[in-house]
Amino acid sequence: MTTLDTTPRADGFRMPAEWEPHARTWMLWPERPDNWRLGAKPAQAAFVAVAHAIARFEPVTVGVSAAQYENACARLDHPAIRVLELSSDDAWVRDTGPTFVVDARGAVRGVDWTFNAWGGFAGGLYWPWQRDDQLARKILAVEGCARYRTEGFVLEGGAIHVDGEGTLITTEECLLNRNRNPDLDRAAIEAMLAEHLAVDTVIWLPHGLYNDETDGHVDNFCCFVRPGEVLLAWTDDERDPNWSRCRAALAVLERSRDARGRALTVHRMPIPGPLYASAEECAGVDWVAGSQPRDPSIRLAGSYVNFLIVNGGIVAPSFADPRDAEAEALLRRLFPEREVAMVPGREILLGGGNIHCITQQQPAPQRR
Repeated sequence: MTTLDTTPRADGFRMPAEWEPHARTWMLWPERPDNWRLGAKPAQAAFVAVAHAIARFEPVTVGVSAAQYENACARLDHPAIRVLELSSDDAWVRDTGPTFVVDARGAVRGVDWTFNAWGGFAGGLYWPWQRDDQLARKILAVEGCARYRTEGFVLEGGAIHVDGEGTLITTEECLLNRNRNPDLDRAAIEAMLAEHLAVDTVIWLPHGLYNDETDGHVDNFCCFVRPGEVLLAWTDDERDPNWSRCRAALAVLERSRDARGRALTVHRMPIPGPLYASAEECAGVDWVAGSQPRDPSIRLAGSYVNFLIVNGGIVAPSFADPRDAEAEALLRRLFPEREVAMVPGREILLGGGNIHCITQQQPAPQRR
């Protein structure tokens, strides 16, 4: 594998939108007992359901530890699913895997961001995290893709969404957090995004969803559905702590223009719940110093926006919530050309994220 000392933009590469064609989707196998209850068995069943849903549309590769290799192979048995022994610290490949970039000649490369477990020793969610920080390099080596390493510049894939045409959305709560890149200001962070993703316009939402332990990842709150259109998590309940967050985001989106000068159409996705873990669910998680606590008093950051666009489909979480049907209907209306598959997301949510967080798309080569 080649590690380059240039930047994607300088080499003619860009991050494509999620709706552009994929070669495959990457996932990781959950097993750490201080994050996933009951030895991660319920979470593994949830991940299997997600992998099988994606495999209806495109190939899936799942990285798994040596200790769990046989178990994962048996559970994931499917002609479109490849299981690889690939060590990691947890299962959030959106944040630890590479951000793939493409050029017009059919090449695919990857950006390997520095990872510090969402904040390092200033609010991060676990230690150690060095195997997670190695993961992007391993995936790029498996795929034979050249690598751009942003040594010292911390970013997670869930902190960004792009339209593939030069526009990126993110949150100040995450990217300007002092536990990521404390020596860089907004302009310096925008310059890094511009050089590594080939974006020209960055839209900064003030916050992400309330109680999102990633410090407000945008992929749990707002995403592009096509150029010029976004989907925003929404509540009309003034008592909900998300009420002010949603309205602050809407105000930014309504006055923003994308990289091509378009005003944005904003669609509103209801927020499920409020959702909480039960005492029994929390009791099934091992206590380890330095790991994120699980407590039934802590509201879960449940969101239907945390879905994955795949070839010909949408794979989205459901929560056995009254709003599930409304969310599914909205996704069908927004993506009429794609099949919408709703997969139970509660077990994934109990670990701190959802379907978009546990997946990373690898774009197909593009020739223009």
